[in-house]
Amino acid sequence: MSLSTSSSVFLDPVPSNTNRFQVNVINEGPESSAAADSADPPHYEETSFGDEGQTRFRVSFRPGKQECYDNFLQTGDSAKTDASFHAYDSHTNTYYLQTFGHNTMDAVPKIEYYRNTGSLSGPKASRPSLLEIHEQLAKNVAAAPGSADRVANGDGMPGDEQAENKEDDDKSGAVKFGWVKGVLVRCMLNIWGVMLFIRLSWIVGEAGIGLGVIIIGLSVVVTTLTGISMSAICTNGVVRGGGAYYLISRSLGPEFGGSIGLIFAFANAVAVAMYVVGFAETVVDLLKESDSMMVDPTNDIRIIGSITVVILLGISVAGMEWEAKAQVILLIILLIAIANFFIGTVIPSNNEKKSKGFFNYQASIFAENFGPSFTKGEGFFSVFAIFFPAATGILAGANISGDLEDPQDAIPRGTMLAIFITTVAYIGVAICVGACVVRDATGNMNDTIISGMNCNGSAACGLGYDFSRCQHEPCQYGLMNNFQVMSMVSGFGPLITAGIFSATLSSALASLVSAPKVFQALCKDNIYKALQFFAKGYGKNNEPLRGYILTFVIAMAFILIAELNTIAPIISNFFLASYALINFSCFHASYAKSPGWRPAYGIYNMWVSLFGAVLCCAVMFVINWWAAVITYVIEFFLYIYVTYKKPDVNWGSSTQALSYVSALDNALELTTVEDHVKNFRPQCIVLTGGPMTRPALLDITHAFTKNSGLCICCEVFVGPRKLCVKEMNSGMAKKQAWLIKNKIKAFYAAVAADCFRDGVRSLLQASGLGRMKPNTLVIGYKRNWRKAQLTEIENYVGIIHDAFDFEIGVVIVRISQGFDISQVLQVQDELEKLEQERLALEATIKDNESGEGNGGIRGLFKKAGKFNITKPTSKKDSSINTIQSMHVGEFNQKLVEASTQFKKKQGKGTIDVWWLFDDGGLTLLIPYILTLRKKWKDCKLRIYVGGKVNRIEEEKIAMASLLSKFRIKFADIHIIGDINMKPNKESWKVFEEMIEPYRLHESCKDVTTAEKLKRETPWKITDAELEAVKEKSYRQVRLNELLQEHSRAANLIVLSLPVARKGSISDWLYMAWLEILTKNLPPVLLVRGNHKNVLTFYS
Repeated sequence: MSLSTSSSVFLDPVPSNTNRFQVNVINEGPESSAAADSADPPHYEETSFGDEGQTRFRVSFRPGKQECYDNFLQTGDSAKTDASFHAYDSHTNTYYLQTFGHNTMDAVPKIEYYRNTGSLSGPKASRPSLLEIHEQLAKNVAAAPGSADRVANGDGMPGDEQAENKEDDDKSGAVKFGWVKGVLVRCMLNIWGVMLFIRLSWIVGEAGIGLGVIIIGLSVVVTTLTGISMSAICTNGVVRGGGAYYLISRSLGPEFGGSIGLIFAFANAVAVAMYVVGFAETVVDLLKESDSMMVDPTNDIRIIGSITVVILLGISVAGMEWEAKAQVILLIILLIAIANFFIGTVIPSNNEKKSKGFFNYQASIFAENFGPSFTKGEGFFSVFAIFFPAATGILAGANISGDLEDPQDAIPRGTMLAIFITTVAYIGVAICVGACVVRDATGNMNDTIISGMNCNGSAACGLGYDFSRCQHEPCQYGLMNNFQVMSMVSGFGPLITAGIFSATLSSALASLVSAPKVFQALCKDNIYKALQFFAKGYGKNNEPLRGYILTFVIAMAFILIAELNTIAPIISNFFLASYALINFSCFHASYAKSPGWRPAYGIYNMWVSLFGAVLCCAVMFVINWWAAVITYVIEFFLYIYVTYKKPDVNWGSSTQALSYVSALDNALELTTVEDHVKNFRPQCIVLTGGPMTRPALLDITHAFTKNSGLCICCEVFVGPRKLCVKEMNSGMAKKQAWLIKNKIKAFYAAVAADCFRDGVRSLLQASGLGRMKPNTLVIGYKRNWRKAQLTEIENYVGIIHDAFDFEIGVVIVRISQGFDISQVLQVQDELEKLEQERLALEATIKDNESGEGNGGIRGLFKKAGKFNITKPTSKKDSSINTIQSMHVGEFNQKLVEASTQFKKKQGKGTIDVWWLFDDGGLTLLIPYILTLRKKWKDCKLRIYVGGKVNRIEEEKIAMASLLSKFRIKFADIHIIGDINMKPNKESWKVFEEMIEPYRLHESCKDVTTAEKLKRETPWKITDAELEAVKEKSYRQVRLNELLQEHSRAANLIVLSLPVARKGSISDWLYMAWLEILTKNLPPVLLVRGNHKNVLTFYS
């Protein structure tokens, strides 16, 4: 672009928006200054890309020209076009867009184009469609004024942007957490449970320092592998609310996600009760020491637990910000308690503590406690089962994923760091307590070694204390006996009690928040429709208040039971099942090799994730085998339920990706195997048009292809290519969805072509994949052939010829009422539209009546005037009258019934197979397959074949032998010996009258006239042709007589299709054959295979 002082270009700047294209209207003259003075100069639009804090518009410049552009922006000088712009028509108002200074609607890459509709992170924009870029710009924009603005600004719907901005404003006040407060703090609090203070010392006493560290390490391996898998899944896309449920459901699909989501939410709700009861038990112990019991231990636990859970509910309902502050305070208390323990280990022990087994750091104690010393009934796995729940809690941060600023960054970073810190703390406490405290101690300060006494060689003996009597009688102190070892060792005992309170309350609070959040996400996805009530959120943070109440009720119920020892293993297994599925999700997504699996967190391996999943399953059985079985049974039941309900969601799961890979591999594998006659199955192209317009044709085809062969419903769009392609593309998904909704196992395919025959020819050649290619063409009989245009008949007969040319079998189906119900569908659509308009009008009136306080007749007239509720317009009147005149209630009832005749169960009857010509066996195979279907199983096969009159019995025996070798059951065999007899005169007269309008009658005219008629109407039936195929014509008429005689009462007739030799049989004569052959009969299938064997009697 060159610069000049000419006023040929005026820039009209618009407000900047970082998320939108900026479209500036430019009045651009052609090249001369005269054009600038014109009254109506051409208008162009320039796309610029505004940045906040910069200029209100930006103009692209070439290298070295920035100075000129700066001067342009400062002085307001205008610019004119040069060779860098494509010259458009300058004599009319043409609108187009400029990107990078070029005349193009192409848009640069922007994040707005990749957002989902309704995204909370920003508005979704719509890039220009390929059609808008590919077609002529002037036409597009002229046809849809404002389309340039729509393309530039994203969504074209008026008010969309305002609505999105309003939604963003509503969400702007929501509390969002970073990785420290949102994930790290929560995970550390949940992992550091009460087990750290009251059970870890016992585990070290039983397993020893060595095996104790191994137990901690094994637990950490499980959580670390799960954390790695979770990190990979989290960084493979934007993570919404729902935690473990969201990760699993979006990876493995709604079946796995829905099943694990429900039990995971329930596990968190019951975990609230577990942690609160743990807190209450500690308080009750303190009350016992001070002799301040309220009622009795059990009821005191219930009272304290109920009060505690009410307080926690209040904190949670107050908002995530208050809950987060409470968590930080609890973490500080917990850190102080842990630090207090480590400080206590270096404070010199007094005589009282020594009598209880604490001697500070001693090498002899470390050596003695390094090995295991399992008591009766305990072992490695039992001790591991007791400790492992202490290592869980890694999902605490992920469970509030919807409240994190950046879940993709926060969850991996916070979770992995929390696992590391807590692991160090667990190992450190285990080693320290094992090096300071002996396993058994009496607590009696007088049990000291007196000079001259024999020492038993224990570490305590070497340190001056004799605890040998603990080998014969139970003692109350030491690692093996005292659960309050950490309080004894610590510098200030009450701080450990505060740490226990902090650990239990923080875990309870985290679970109380996690359960409703996960449950709300599950309900929002509407996987369990009965739970939709709990999907509603309140406030800026979309708080699940209904979920909080439900969690509170569940927690209160289990607190009042006050017996959690039985259900605790099941809850632990519920959490482990979640871990297992997270690991499996990572493995499955990697194994499916989907291009969409691109996690930013690269430190993962699919086989390690699979190992983590197997390890989680093994740990479930180690902890409690019957609880593991219960978990799997519940999960399996929920999986079956969700699979049966088939929720209408599509999350691009790895299950879909793996299904595609499996289908592709199987299809490729099929190509390496030659076809075999034993594996033949009808694979059909069905010319239904739209599948809903000819349901009967599709139903009868589906009856012999369902679960056994390929079925492709095909439609040919004939007309101007642009309109056809647009119509075809817009209806593809809808028509395939109709097939799925109606449980028809078929594909939909469509082509746009200049004529019907060309389209079908393309389908015959290109449909299918590898070995899954169609081998049979199924078409409906053309009932209106006598009124049809010449090209229609040529196309219809031509596709039969084309199918035979491609060695594809042909099935022509005829029913008395025909197949096309498009008129019925059109009337139904019109009625539905009228009904929707009526309901909308009634709703509008109702809303207005409820909104206005005016009553009585005056109010009614005001409302009527406001909404212009008057007598319907003449246009609607005419449409209603048209429909009424068609007697909608009885609109072609016979056609509607005929369209569903193959959906109904066929009663006891027969399928009559007229196997007149050997086509490889397709004429026999199709009816046999039909008899295997539930709807046709009561129908018996009757076989009709031609034969000689003097050999009827012999040929009947031969045919029975052949059918028995084919293992095809039949009710009867009929040998027809009089097929070649001439038909009666009445029947032949009907045939002659049928073909009369299409005959040339050249023998009655002179040669010149006859030749002229042949040139003008080459499609007509000549006398010579009719005479040459007279015997064949006789046969078709005679066959109809025989069919009337033998098969008039059959449920279905399957008949060999006569073949018209190309160049010998005219199209109209062939149509007359088909007409007379199938006239006045039950449903008829005219079948002709490709003359290759489809039946065999060899094994």
